[in-house]
Amino acid sequence: MKRTLLRDGTSVFCLRAPEAKMLDHHVEGYLNHGISIKDGDVIFDVGANIGVFGIRAIQNHPNTIVYCFEPIPDILEVLNKNAETFDKERLRVIPFGVSNEEAHATFSYFPNTPALSTLHPEEWDKDPKAFAKAVKGTMKNPPDGMKWMRLIPTAFSGLIAKQLVKGKKQVDCQLKRLSTIIKEENVERIDLLKVDCEGAELSAIQGIDADDWPKIQSLVIEVHDTNGRLDTIQSILKKHGFSSIHIEREAGLEETQLFNLFATRR
Repeated sequence: MKRTLLRDGTSVFCLRAPEAKMLDHHVEGYLNHGISIKDGDVIFDVGANIGVFGIRAIQNHPNTIVYCFEPIPDILEVLNKNAETFDKERLRVIPFGVSNEEAHATFSYFPNTPALSTLHPEEWDKDPKAFAKAVKGTMKNPPDGMKWMRLIPTAFSGLIAKQLVKGKKQVDCQLKRLSTIIKEENVERIDLLKVDCEGAELSAIQGIDADDWPKIQSLVIEVHDTNGRLDTIQSILKKHGFSSIHIEREAGLEETQLFNLFATRR
């Protein structure tokens, strides 16, 4: 564990400093197409990683509460440290993965790029070049503070991708349904449900009971569009009253099957 400074000088605990800066870069990208945070909102952050999204939320909105879901032990340790540092009453750590059933599961953990850790490594295996394409796209479109990445020839993207996934470890984690957490935490409303859990997004929302859907006002979901998953998720959201749905790809990820889906009831 180490500390690094985000773009505005905020000091956070992290495992990999460049990754923390990349996570911070993504925060604004989640708040588009009708997705916003107001003071006093309740947020569920599924796949919170070290908690950068939640940190930014409570910095800008002092009465907001963020439930941060993270199952990977090494990442969870850092998330807990950030929660203790910033406010563990507003950054409420939930040490579980999310699925459509209560279970234990084996995750693939990548120490060189913790944010890629996943319950579904096969999402990348279906296209062996997909991760290299994502790395190449990021090199062409780096976040502020990492413009030096443009100096690296994109021909090295494959080698960089191999290094990032080197040293993969298997870790056992507990999975819970979102409706279980809603009940256990006595949550009456969720103003924003953010889901970024590396291929487990469909099973995550399938773990929401019909009675709990009306509590959710907006969602932003990273979708790995395999086997028609993007269409399936859209159908579920429309069924539960989300009339405004917008889909986009991040700059640099046009050659991948990664999409961001934004949904509101307005």
